[in-house]
Amino acid sequence: MPRMIYDYTKSVLERVSFDPVLFCKELRKALKNLLPYELEQLRKWLQNYTTEKPELRQYISIVN
Repeated sequence: MPRMIYDYTKSVLERVSFDPVLFCKELRKALKNLLPYELEQLRKWLQNYTTEKPELRQYISIVN
């Protein structure tokens, strides 16, 4: 089940990436729902995902 939450979180973040404020809000929700190892995976995914979206790179620090 937690794996499904991680995948769902990535899906939501991709869908709201057009709006940095909404992206940040959803990222904060993810911090409450994901397990520690999933947060590490999410941080790595964010580093790759935000290479093409520099306006979102500042939010990676939320996961750290």
